[in-house]
Amino acid sequence: MQDALEFSKQELAKLQEEENKLKAKELEVKYDLEKYVDLLIENQHKMKHWKKEIQKLTLHKMLGQEEEEKLEELTEEQLDDVNAEAVQFEITVLEEKLAGMKPNLAAIQQYKKKEEAYLQRVGEYDELTENRNKARRDLEEKRKQRLDMFMKGFSAINEYLKEMYQMITLGGDAELELVDSLDPFSEGIVFSVRPPKKSWKQICNLSGGEKTLSSLSLVFALHQFKPNPLYVMDEIDAALDFKNVSIVGHYITERTKNAQFIVISLRNNMFELADRLVGIYKIDNCSQTVAINPKKLSC
Repeated sequence: MQDALEFSKQELAKLQEEENKLKAKELEVKYDLEKYVDLLIENQHKMKHWKKEIQKLTLHKMLGQEEEEKLEELTEEQLDDVNAEAVQFEITVLEEKLAGMKPNLAAIQQYKKKEEAYLQRVGEYDELTENRNKARRDLEEKRKQRLDMFMKGFSAINEYLKEMYQMITLGGDAELELVDSLDPFSEGIVFSVRPPKKSWKQICNLSGGEKTLSSLSLVFALHQFKPNPLYVMDEIDAALDFKNVSIVGHYITERTKNAQFIVISLRNNMFELADRLVGIYKIDNCSQTVAINPKKLSC
């Protein structure tokens, strides 16, 4: 009987000890449960806060982006697989970076305005460039047209000059040369002549009579290329001999009937070829004029 009582006491002590362990574990579980309940309540509040913040967020379409991206919503199964501590650490790091960056949230709108202004300026620049290129093409076309017309006229006048000089000098030769054949408008023209039985010379190296004949040959060549209605010549025969005065006078009379020449002269053989002769004289310090028709007087 005594042994059975001892055994029962030992069993009771074991049960009490095990009961104490279970109570201690129960207290520990209750403590953990309360902690997780508090954490759950805190996370629920955070969830409500971040849902409100998410609703405030808007996605802006970036340059080259065709479709707007949507925020991903996770299911409960995906949320169970998320490591809360890792996400919390990542959020903390990003918040610290964001606080240090201080981004300008209006930068995208400002960029759009700047981009719109830039595209407008680019369009204006392209239009101005096209207008400039068109003007350049027109200018080059006009320059080419001017060069073609000039070279055509220059060649014709050069041929007429040779004929005129050979006719007036009875055997001489004359020529116009371009100083710069690639750009005839930059340097000018050289006038060279070869009087009868002489060598080639530039007009500046000729005598007075030779210069007169060369100049008249050029004037008559220009008249043959493009006639003018009126010419005024002042003592063109002053440096010429009798023969050359007659040659020039007969050319004016016979070959230039489509123009009127007013020639101031002191040579008789020039007077005789005139259609109308106007004389100027002075009486009592007053200039007087008289006009006569030499052909009627000769009759």
